[in-house]
Amino acid sequence: MNDKLAPRKPFAAPIVDQLAVRVVVDSRYERFLPKSTHAFVAIEHVGQVPRRQMTSLACEWGLSLHLASARAGAKAQYMLDFGYTPEIVLRNADLLDIDPGKIDGLILSHAHRDHFGGLTGFLMQHRARMRSDLCFYNGGEDGFREKFLGKPEDPISWGKVDRTMLTAQFVKPVCCHEPHDLSHAFTTGFIERASFEEVSGGSMVYEYDHFTETERRGKLVKDTHPDEHATCYIVQGRGLVVISSCGHVGLINTIRQAMAVSGVSKLHAVIGGFHLVTAPPDYIERTVTEFAALKPDVVIPMHCSGADFIDSMRRRMPEQLVSTNVGTRFTFGV
Repeated sequence: MNDKLAPRKPFAAPIVDQLAVRVVVDSRYERFLPKSTHAFVAIEHVGQVPRRQMTSLACEWGLSLHLASARAGAKAQYMLDFGYTPEIVLRNADLLDIDPGKIDGLILSHAHRDHFGGLTGFLMQHRARMRSDLCFYNGGEDGFREKFLGKPEDPISWGKVDRTMLTAQFVKPVCCHEPHDLSHAFTTGFIERASFEEVSGGSMVYEYDHFTETERRGKLVKDTHPDEHATCYIVQGRGLVVISSCGHVGLINTIRQAMAVSGVSKLHAVIGGFHLVTAPPDYIERTVTEFAALKPDVVIPMHCSGADFIDSMRRRMPEQLVSTNVGTRFTFGV
């Protein structure tokens, strides 16, 4: 797929009155967090899981978020990503009382196993209780390609999203190459690469163009993540909320893409993984400089954002920075 697509015109992005983001899977859980407050977001941490004295929330390298929104009395719920393993997403979703029967759709940010690994298990466990017309939204056909780790001469398969399984479970795949209206949420479509940022992430894919000579030789090339897209909301009276599950193509690129397709320039919140965990200090500082110029009200780094980025945010944008925890619910528009 060509990374250089024609500029998109803003579309009529939906607006919600309220949005709640619940952290289902991430790599940090602290039971004894103090009560947190912030001027622009309600924060509800989970310590001991209510009425479950003999168990606890669990963590792993991966991300899964439950999104619940309300607009004029109508409600919508989505699962965004599914962690690395089915055991953790199933365990935590159950402990957090997430009702599969109320989920309106499944969204995958990009086809890395730490984001889709729990998908099959989640569906196998809960499909019978879920709505019959369930859709699975990903960033395009490239989201079904097999990904590899390691060295090109000795690759290790990281698997791929199982389209056959989705069909067997009567889940309709929807490839969102372009911005997509999900009624309450919207997706950005392909994220343009227009800033100083470099594509990061380390996975590889087989180069292909209808079985070119290169593919027949089995050449692995760097994954440019054409399938990555962001899930976004516009909160009435507050502005744009951008959820960047990993941000392989750049945090600033992702935010600007969300602004461009929605026509909304007021940035209310940015949430998720920003993939700066391996970035050098000068790159992180430049990212924070550009980020500060966008003037977000709330920043909630998760997953692969990295301690150095969080330290820089704590130094330079302390009023915007909000800490996260598995089980925590963040509510915007309150």
